[in-house]
Amino acid sequence: MSSNVKGAVLALIAFGLYSTHDVFIKILGASYSPIQIVFFSVLLSFPLATIMLMRDATPGTLVPVHPWWMAVRTLAAVVTGVSAFYAFSVLPLTQTYAILFATPLIITVLSIPILGETVRLRRWMAVIVGLIGVMVVLRPGSTELNLGHLAAILAAFGGAFASIVVRKIGAEERTVVMLLYPMVANFVLMGLALAFVYKPMPIEHIGMLAVISILAWIAGRIIISAYRTGEAAIVAPMQYSQILWATGFGLLFFGETTDIYTAAGATIIISSGIYIVFRESRGGTSRTTPVLRTRTRFATPSMPRLGDMMRSGRFRDEPMNRGGRE
Repeated sequence: MSSNVKGAVLALIAFGLYSTHDVFIKILGASYSPIQIVFFSVLLSFPLATIMLMRDATPGTLVPVHPWWMAVRTLAAVVTGVSAFYAFSVLPLTQTYAILFATPLIITVLSIPILGETVRLRRWMAVIVGLIGVMVVLRPGSTELNLGHLAAILAAFGGAFASIVVRKIGAEERTVVMLLYPMVANFVLMGLALAFVYKPMPIEHIGMLAVISILAWIAGRIIISAYRTGEAAIVAPMQYSQILWATGFGLLFFGETTDIYTAAGATIIISSGIYIVFRESRGGTSRTTPVLRTRTRFATPSMPRLGDMMRSGRFRDEPMNRGGRE
């Protein structure tokens, strides 16, 4: 088995676990506020994060090198987590994924003012086509849009912004700083809000929250292995396999069916996202490859950002570079 095939298989396994993770979020979201789900998922993630952070031997303090960028990124991560959890709770899985798949398109646009990236005509056309796909999914004017749709869009923007900030400052910030600030912010802010939404949870639901944290942790480790094994241009598009998992899980557990508009819009969005990935993977078409280097899984509070982890001493980009590219 070639390294690229192995990387792709590992990524497919990881994104299957992520999709299972999102099913548990949706199940719990039927009974609890996303604030409560976020709080306890972060709380139960601390032991796993602590184990990883104990292995970070990089010298330094917990004071960020870029405090303002870190503050903005932390806020974006908090908004992304709550919004994504809420969207999964109230929208069909396939529709939620279709909207969240617009994240690479938004990253491409944000890379211009934040990273100084030059986006040429073909990638602009891919972004426009992808956004048309989002409109096909949403069908404004012909379908009733609700807070779930707004939350999914907000999660896509928040995830893109958090990712692009990591791309900007990640080389200078310690991994422990990049991981802890969003987790602590989620814990504190959701903890303060918990008093207004808390509902007692039976032990089986607490167990589900633990499963969410464990699945995110395992999937994160597998996707890191995937990126270390295969080229990013091969591994990154595997995220779109989640739409297949969402279709199956939605039908099996929630009786959801995918309408023609969601299927068509998702196809358009996925096609444009894959095109951007392959354009960035070609030498000379992108100076910073912001989408390729984002690791393409939107951030949720129950897992550390993959880009953060892969910028640590153990997971640097260099081992993945083959011939000068990811």
